[in-house]
Amino acid sequence: MVKQPEQGIKPVYVFDGKPPNLKGGELAKRAERRDEAQKLLQAAEEDGDAEAIDKFNRRLVKVTKTHAEEAKQLLKLMGIPYIDAPCEAEAQCAALVKAGKVFATATEDMDALTFGCNVLLRRLTFSEARKLPVQEIHFDKVLGGLELNHNEFIDLCIMLGCDYTGSIKGVGPKRAIELIKNHKSLEKIIENIDTKKFPVPEDWNYKEARLLFQEPEVSNADDIVLKWSEPDEEDLVKFLCGDKQFNEERVRNGAKKLHKARNTSTQGRLDSFFKILPNPTPTKRKTEEKKTSAKKVKASTNVKFRGKAK
Repeated sequence: MVKQPEQGIKPVYVFDGKPPNLKGGELAKRAERRDEAQKLLQAAEEDGDAEAIDKFNRRLVKVTKTHAEEAKQLLKLMGIPYIDAPCEAEAQCAALVKAGKVFATATEDMDALTFGCNVLLRRLTFSEARKLPVQEIHFDKVLGGLELNHNEFIDLCIMLGCDYTGSIKGVGPKRAIELIKNHKSLEKIIENIDTKKFPVPEDWNYKEARLLFQEPEVSNADDIVLKWSEPDEEDLVKFLCGDKQFNEERVRNGAKKLHKARNTSTQGRLDSFFKILPNPTPTKRKTEEKKTSAKKVKASTNVKFRGKAK
């Protein structure tokens, strides 16, 4: 968390609220996957497979309410604002971006785009050791590239699978884009698709899922005040170096970095990076252009080719 302010980023953290009722099916699937991981973990422990034990232990990590509250307390001591979303965090993030409160949403959950987030950043929190560049995705360019409007994009995402409902079996990304471009809506697609070849889920609640994306439950962004404050170094030490056993020197160094980042300008004038030179006189510029042109012609006559002509 220290790295982001140190690099000129002013982060805001958004926590999930209550999940929508339609998400119950997805939560049940996650519970099943955890149960399966637990069984695989037991088998790995019996075999003494250290690598598999570590793998399945990570799958079983579950964020509890206590974890969330401790994270909020830590952010408060660091002077970083956070928001409790009434429902889905990605929906609240999208609302903040659309209102101009923040520049972008940093998440690996592509649902942020379905909620209409203008700018999405991926890999922002990835480890530097992975050496993966941050991806900046602009929603208007996504829609332009796909030649879809927002509602058509929502129907496309539902068709390909989302957290709130099932999807049409056998329809992959290529066919889904063709269908939405030809028919413009899920209603028209259902009327025209071969349901024997591509079965539609029984009692498909795609309309409710669509509404969740179109009108998500979020707090009014205009009423949200974001305030960054000085880190509380002493309380950070008390919080992290007691039962949690963090190294005190590292905590104090981190607090100092936060303080420095908060009190250092992140922008500079362009001429502080480049030396501005006066424009050459017209006569001198023409002479230089002629010399450059002559050099290019000479270079082009000295090119050697290898291989056979076709």
